[in-house]
Amino acid sequence: MIKTLVNAWKIADIRKKIIFTAFIILVFRIGSMIPVPFLDIAGEIDIGKGNTILTYLSLMTGSAFTYGTIFAMSITPYINSSIIMQLLAVAIPALERLQKEGEEGRKKIASITRYVTVLLAIIQSLAYYFFLRANDYLMKDASGAAFTGFAAVFQAVVIITVLTAGTAIIMWLGEQITIDGIGNGISIILFAGIVSRFPTLIRQLFQYLSTGRTVYKVLVPLVLVIFVLMVCYIVYMDNAERRLSIQYAKRVVGRKMYGGQSTHMPIKVNMSGVLPIIFASSILSLPATVQMFISSDKYAGTFWEKFFDAFQSDSWWYAGMYFVFIIFFAYFYSTIQYNPIEMANNLRKNNGAIPGIRPGKSTSDYIFRVISRLTLIGVLMLSVVALFPIIWSLVCDAAIPPLTEGGDDGGMSISLGGTSIIIMCGVALETVRQLESQMMMRHYKGFLD
Repeated sequence: MIKTLVNAWKIADIRKKIIFTAFIILVFRIGSMIPVPFLDIAGEIDIGKGNTILTYLSLMTGSAFTYGTIFAMSITPYINSSIIMQLLAVAIPALERLQKEGEEGRKKIASITRYVTVLLAIIQSLAYYFFLRANDYLMKDASGAAFTGFAAVFQAVVIITVLTAGTAIIMWLGEQITIDGIGNGISIILFAGIVSRFPTLIRQLFQYLSTGRTVYKVLVPLVLVIFVLMVCYIVYMDNAERRLSIQYAKRVVGRKMYGGQSTHMPIKVNMSGVLPIIFASSILSLPATVQMFISSDKYAGTFWEKFFDAFQSDSWWYAGMYFVFIIFFAYFYSTIQYNPIEMANNLRKNNGAIPGIRPGKSTSDYIFRVISRLTLIGVLMLSVVALFPIIWSLVCDAAIPPLTEGGDDGGMSISLGGTSIIIMCGVALETVRQLESQMMMRHYKGFLD
């Protein structure tokens, strides 16, 4: 990776793209520090502990959500919009036809995705405003009372508009990276937001060391080693694939013979990427988020107290449900993405076949079995990364008691989850591939040279 970046920097055209991308990232980080008007936040917003939609948004926005900045919504509405459009393309024939119309169809889908992004940003900003108002983070008048009447409406409109505009600006910045930068702009902005949390993670590790306890002097270096091993593991998982041998039959057209070559059909082991984790986290965070808006006195000592406790990220019940949901969404997404019948029909149309497998239904059944097995292997590998921070925190909380009774200096939690690490590694690998392909285009010698 470092060698690729050094070689890319030597090419003037690519160097300009790298500098432009770095400038866009700088603009994004500056916007993540500019506060929204009419907010009165001293330090950070208290988003509570455990797994909630708020902690998820804080993670994806690089902590901009917890500081109430103009980029507090970050790129999450666009990601949700892209996922929604991808799922609707399977259910709605009109969108499926647009996908198959080539460049023009993709432009129309991209335009629809932008409109859906703005709509989701408005809804998300509205919810964020009500959360800020409920927790007394809005600016008050000179007498110290909350605004009422037209002033309150104006305050709400300004906050929601600024947050929505921030999402639109980030979406535009990502598209500029895709057009004039090194490509893959939305992913790079998401990558920059996650990486910006590294100083928080480092400060957290130093806080554990500052306690002077021997157990932390052992566990902190162990966490760093595990992090490096996990990155290597994710890179291996991302590159792993199963190659199905394909043999094309010979055919004669006029006086020429075509076909007869052997090739392969690559199928990635982790074909669904990080989406199963994102879906599972979103579903499991809903009960914990609802709990934030309900007074604990209303459900104390009832069934609902045990119900909400089961959905906290520091429980074994949560880890088990997380694992089950990841498996479910991995199979759900692979079913949407891969159609064995269509793949078998395309092979038959091109006079191709899998050696030892009859064309038609036998081929589709064989591809279905291969995809099912690969999905299971991939989701088990994915679950190791997703569940490790949760299991680590549970084990440390049970094994490391606080120094004082009722204190919070026990256990050891990791603020950087498995989702973040997978996204970082995936974006880094994709960016390196983009740079390599651009360098290859500039070093390619045509037949006229």
